[in-house]
Amino acid sequence: MGYKSQKKEVMISSEIGKEIIKKELPLIPKLPGVYKMLSDKDQILYVGKAKNLPNRLKSYVSEKNHIIRTERMLSQTRKIEITTTSNESEALLLEANLIKKHKPKFNILLRDDKSFPFIFIGNKDKWSQIKRHRGKKTKEGFYFGPFASAGSANWTIKMIQKIFHLRVCDDTVFKNRERPCILYQIKRCSGPCVGYIDENEYKKTVEDAIEFVSGKSRKIQKNLSNQMEKASENLDFEKAGILRDRIKSLNIIQSSQRINEANLIEADVIAGYKESGKTCIQVFFYRSKQNWGNQAFFPKHDPDEKLNNIINSFITQFYENKSVPKSVILSEDIKERLLIEKALSKKENKQINISIAKKGSKLKVINQAIKNAKDSLNRKIYESQNNRELFDKVAEKFNLEPNINLIEVYDNSHIQGSNSVGALITYGDEGFIKKRYRKFNIKIEKNEQDDYGMMKEVLNRRFKRAVEEKSNYLSFPDLVLVDGGKGQYSVARETMNELGLHDIPMIAIAKGKMRNSGNETFFHNGKEFKFSRNDPTLFFLQRLRDESHRFAISAHRAKRKKGISKSLLDQIDGIGSVRKRALLNHFGSARAVESASLDEIKSVNGVEEIVAKKIYNYFHE
Repeated sequence: MGYKSQKKEVMISSEIGKEIIKKELPLIPKLPGVYKMLSDKDQILYVGKAKNLPNRLKSYVSEKNHIIRTERMLSQTRKIEITTTSNESEALLLEANLIKKHKPKFNILLRDDKSFPFIFIGNKDKWSQIKRHRGKKTKEGFYFGPFASAGSANWTIKMIQKIFHLRVCDDTVFKNRERPCILYQIKRCSGPCVGYIDENEYKKTVEDAIEFVSGKSRKIQKNLSNQMEKASENLDFEKAGILRDRIKSLNIIQSSQRINEANLIEADVIAGYKESGKTCIQVFFYRSKQNWGNQAFFPKHDPDEKLNNIINSFITQFYENKSVPKSVILSEDIKERLLIEKALSKKENKQINISIAKKGSKLKVINQAIKNAKDSLNRKIYESQNNRELFDKVAEKFNLEPNINLIEVYDNSHIQGSNSVGALITYGDEGFIKKRYRKFNIKIEKNEQDDYGMMKEVLNRRFKRAVEEKSNYLSFPDLVLVDGGKGQYSVARETMNELGLHDIPMIAIAKGKMRNSGNETFFHNGKEFKFSRNDPTLFFLQRLRDESHRFAISAHRAKRKKGISKSLLDQIDGIGSVRKRALLNHFGSARAVESASLDEIKSVNGVEEIVAKKIYNYFHE
């Protein structure tokens, strides 16, 4: 069937959706609000907003030349739901919220959205802590950000530690320390936990740290220089040396900061680039006259969608759960700029300005962002094309249908049947999909020492839930890859068949006799397959297997570590949560408690001599 005949068929079937809209129109109030198009299975197909709901919905009926995406949406529409709002701004914010929540297939979608890290410095505590923060800002204090990544936030905290020696430890650790930790020894902390710094002096360093991240580093540097000169004059060379090191660290962070040519104080720079039906949007974060990193986003949209419409939808979804800076600078104008500006100003309770960079230093910043967006998109397209070729090669090798877009890989990890964990990783057109990773703590006791039983339990738990809750759980993969030999394949295949999933193909990958990479044997449908050592498809499958193995081992180690701390102390009579915390804070780990002397255990606050002897005897009898 040609494209024209396909389009004609869709247009004819779209009359169903138009008739449903016609019937509902007399019942819809002439108010601003949000409308949802639903399928026959009550799946949300599209979410839209309108200043006047009936007028907007009439356009679907009256207009004859809709784009193909709209025609397809109308062809699947069987129900309409509306929600009225007080004004158009509220409708805009509600639309963004519903799109992010339901991810309708015919909307432009912001994928891989997450909260960005901030730096938090408490201002209500006697001894303020500095730490990285994500999520809601519930605790009172100073928040600085957002940072483009956890790495950039951690690096900034590390620099602040070097300059101001603020504590990073949790309150429970801080309150129970009797001697300074290693951070004091390496001059990253002033040791407030053991009284090595005066309270007023510590508060002053906290204030300096806040001024520093607020962009007043020159002022801080001048103050530190004055203090160093005064200390030298007073022959307090130890203090002068500490201040000298702080100034040195301050110079390092200043020299490493990227140049802010546009002198942007608080702004997000948003630029888009579209090619081959795909789009990359780059966001640069400027706070306190500093560039705190950038991040690339790849929204899901129709290939024919215009770039300004994509940016328009991106902004509303991006800021739905994030704080908005005073200034947002765009690479091109968008149709709802003034409306979005008004809605975001109301949301933040401050004036937000959305502008278009047309000349000068701001245009230079935008052009840099566009270049970054272009480079990121080209890499993405290349990776996607390469992945497409690899998927097709896998299908060709194992005689599968050439429609592989999503691969799930399974592996197990345990030590002699203890702390058994099953792991699932997922690979798609654009690489590893971390949000689809899952770990399974083995619940059935007899399976903990049975690799086959573990695989059966993991597959049952993953796919049984998917079968029962189709739209509410992970979508089905196009191919399942299990780490194991012929036996693993047979058990996995049998489990899938019992669940009625005969049509999902499966491959098992087994290491060679010497467990050498390149000698793997593959099993599929009762046949064995081998690859030549330098086959790119083999490297691809090895990479998938290795990633599942890494994830399984990391999950197992985390479980084992947790189990060790429990088993060593929780099995001793008379050791409750308070004493356990005191011991772990003092020694650092349960293993250190095991190797400690009786006198060392007795020296811990809250551990009486009788209890100390009980602990010591438990480990040494």
